[in-house]
Amino acid sequence: MRSSRTLVIGDIHGGLKALEQVLKRAEVSVEDHLIFLGDYVDGWSDSVRLIDYLIALDKTHHCTFIKGNHDELCLSWLSENKHNPDWLKHGGQTTKEGYEKLSKSQIQEHILFYQALLPYKIDQENRLYLHAGFTNLHGPHKEYFSRMLSWDRSLWELALATRIPKDDPYYPKRLKLFKEVFIGHTPLTRIGKDTPFEANNVWNVDTGAAFTGKLTVMDVDTKAYWQSDTVMSLYPDEEGRNAK
Repeated sequence: MRSSRTLVIGDIHGGLKALEQVLKRAEVSVEDHLIFLGDYVDGWSDSVRLIDYLIALDKTHHCTFIKGNHDELCLSWLSENKHNPDWLKHGGQTTKEGYEKLSKSQIQEHILFYQALLPYKIDQENRLYLHAGFTNLHGPHKEYFSRMLSWDRSLWELALATRIPKDDPYYPKRLKLFKEVFIGHTPLTRIGKDTPFEANNVWNVDTGAAFTGKLTVMDVDTKAYWQSDTVMSLYPDEEGRNAK
């Protein structure tokens, strides 16, 4: 009998077809712990159906849902009827159109899902899971501006730029706090990568599903990973977030 696994899932951005495909390829079972790193919506046309799928999945599987910046933007619109015009330009328009077809009770169920999303998670192995990053030298629990956990890119940029040994006194303190850090938020396609990539001890699992890349599931212990087809090939009549 296969032992349970901890699996991290990168940014989905409404690509339900990709999620269903990659969970099947990873042979996910009820014994596995699924940690979703956020950005469930905004991009492909299945954002609303994806949230329904995740709500149902949480009833049958061990799931942890982290909050992404796009989830925050969507919640702000749903609960307060406020949105930044830039949200619509960056995938929010398809999400907005999907929600306009739902009843008030269905929308309320989704609002409760978004409100329950975690800012981050630290496991028993001192591994940190969050959507974007943190800026405080003492860790995410000391973050002065909690929204940074869903928006920060400086942690990933720091990890990419650091080239000195870990025992060097100038090695960044943020990179010493955790055994490993797992993030999404910044598509690896920006640096020409389409598979999970580690910089120092920070693993980026956003393999560009919102754009031209694939959706990734990775085993945090073995670093084995599974990927969907390119998400744009699963939605051939859509642009996702590739629209200019």
